[in-house]
Amino acid sequence: MTTINVINRDGSSKVVAAQPGQSLMEAIRDAGVDELLALCGGCCSCATCHVVIDDAAMGWLTKMSDDENDLLDSSDHRTANSRLSCQVAITQEMDGMTVTIAKED
Repeated sequence: MTTINVINRDGSSKVVAAQPGQSLMEAIRDAGVDELLALCGGCCSCATCHVVIDDAAMGWLTKMSDDENDLLDSSDHRTANSRLSCQVAITQEMDGMTVTIAKED
């Protein structure tokens, strides 16, 4: 089991339990965090699961695809650490990682 600290838009936080191999989006939604819309259900086609990854965890992530990069380019709130949570596969080394749900576009 991997635990992820999720920071909501209002600054409140929730610790989410995730299974390795599960997407970050699935883990956050399964934990009942409603701010993460994920309208496309994880198909990398809507960017409503935009999160900002903690600096310490950036090295644990797989390379961003061109599709994910293009979708994030449409956000006014993109940062250097922005990712679509549907494209982040949970690994054991992510235990304790902090992610912030990005502002809504």
